[in-house]
Amino acid sequence: MNDDRERRWRLALGGGDDSLGPEDQRLSGALTALYGEGDNDRKKRGGLGASAPNVARWLGDIRRYFPSSVVQIVQKDALERLGLHRMLLEPEFLAAVEADVNLVATLISLRNVMPDKAKAMARQVIAKVVAELMERLEHRTAEALRGAIDRSRRAHRPRFADIDWPRTIRANLRHYQADRRTIVPERLIGFMRRQKRLADLDEIILCVDQSGSMASSVVYASIFAAVMASLPVVKTRLVCFDTVVLDLTDELDDPVETLFGVQLGGGTDINQAVAYCASKIERPAKAHFVLISDLYEGGKADETLARLKSLIGAGVSVIVLLALSDAGRPAYNADLSARIAALGAPVFACTPDLFPDLMAAALRRQDLQAWAAQHDIKLVRPAE
Repeated sequence: MNDDRERRWRLALGGGDDSLGPEDQRLSGALTALYGEGDNDRKKRGGLGASAPNVARWLGDIRRYFPSSVVQIVQKDALERLGLHRMLLEPEFLAAVEADVNLVATLISLRNVMPDKAKAMARQVIAKVVAELMERLEHRTAEALRGAIDRSRRAHRPRFADIDWPRTIRANLRHYQADRRTIVPERLIGFMRRQKRLADLDEIILCVDQSGSMASSVVYASIFAAVMASLPVVKTRLVCFDTVVLDLTDELDDPVETLFGVQLGGGTDINQAVAYCASKIERPAKAHFVLISDLYEGGKADETLARLKSLIGAGVSVIVLLALSDAGRPAYNADLSARIAALGAPVFACTPDLFPDLMAAALRRQDLQAWAAQHDIKLVRPAE
């Protein structure tokens, strides 16, 4: 057995091992604190100590030895195994934690019991994650939804998002800077926009289940709603629900404030939420209703089906997403999802990276069943 392989085995077995170097002993200690010792005969529950400084030091060790993706997994295990939710009320812990979508969802659910100092730090953590998500998703979403751009006409003072990069590069090849290995464009070529009246715009209504199981979907839906609300080519509404309906449309100019308005947890009344959203649709033929829910209905399922059938019959594009998250195939109500699929609405789970393309396809009134198949997305089959 080579030295590196033996070292890995010793780390995997855990426990105090004098043959490990100081750095490896520290790494082993960080894992043992959470998972206990690896020896089956001596396996026991770990512990990080009761204070925020202890946990912050432990987080520092974890972040030192592992990449971000692993850190997030270890943090999640710590919250579940050791009941560290109380530590999220400590500013020092929040300052050290690795922020991700799941953490944001947890902070939102705890914000009403946080002291003011911790709440201020939680807002900073949420703002950091929101900024990262906006950077990742905003440009792609904007480009996908700019269906109002007229590509037959050109502008020579375009906004950044409207630059026709292939034509701009070709027009500026003579300005190639060899020492910098780049082109410095002197003339920008872009697309002209068609001016559309507000009444002619497509409506997009995101109706999001905010029960605890849908937490990460709520975060992503709020980000996308904020992005789409900033675009002049569509009208966007965000509605979150459990047993009550919360319309967050007026908060969409501030995604962090939008997330602080969400009430994660509670029951589920899809029927009531669909009824509310239906009352807000102004032009059914130009409306796209996106229901994001695992469909565990606590209200009246038959009425929910009747309302969705009515929307489809009126010309509304109805899409049901079982989840909007990076996770795998979610748990969902198989019976209700199959009955909704039988109405003709596409029912499937979607990742955040595919969501902009999905909405672009919806705005073009493409066959979304075919779109899903092209992207290897498994659709819920209609009930017999």
